[in-house]
Amino acid sequence: MQEVLSLLQSMYPKAITALNHKNPFELLVATILSAQCTDERVNIITEDLFPAFPTAHHLAVGSYDEVANLIKSAGLWQTKARNLIKTAKILVEKYDGEVPRTREELEALPGVGRKTANVVMANAFHIPTIAVDTHVFRVANRIGLARASNPYQTEIQLMEAIPQELWIEAHHWLILHGRALCKARKPLCHECPISPHCTFYQENF
Repeated sequence: MQEVLSLLQSMYPKAITALNHKNPFELLVATILSAQCTDERVNIITEDLFPAFPTAHHLAVGSYDEVANLIKSAGLWQTKARNLIKTAKILVEKYDGEVPRTREELEALPGVGRKTANVVMANAFHIPTIAVDTHVFRVANRIGLARASNPYQTEIQLMEAIPQELWIEAHHWLILHGRALCKARKPLCHECPISPHCTFYQENF
């Protein structure tokens, strides 16, 4: 575990979220949009969305058609448009337009699940969490950092195995590794420095 974490840290020393944002509200919106959508696509969408709706107060009074038109290139855009407006209204009515900091409060917002809540907590408020997306789930279980059948179990096992002060960074390391080398269909195992420590590599090569 220590060797793998050390290698990941050396491979991805500047590991931060790829979602462009300037504040917790923008990160929340971007993360809701990122479900079944690439970060690159989300960043293109938010280039126009954020200037049009810079705060929760602006988004809360936006029309469905306005929001939907700006996010049409995202997957599930109809549902996301409705959820974004509903979430903004709750933020205004319950939190004076601010984004709450607890997982329970975040998960109560439309369009926000555990992964999204963890992303916001970690990247907006620096609260130690490990958000398990498809990359983290795949890479962690391939390498052997976790042996789980679902994202929640993977999150719990990673939190038990990784020192808390590294949770946020480790989340980003695993995402970046999944994009760079540990790809879903054709992992580049023979180019990967982690191969000597990787369960998948040991079992298949």
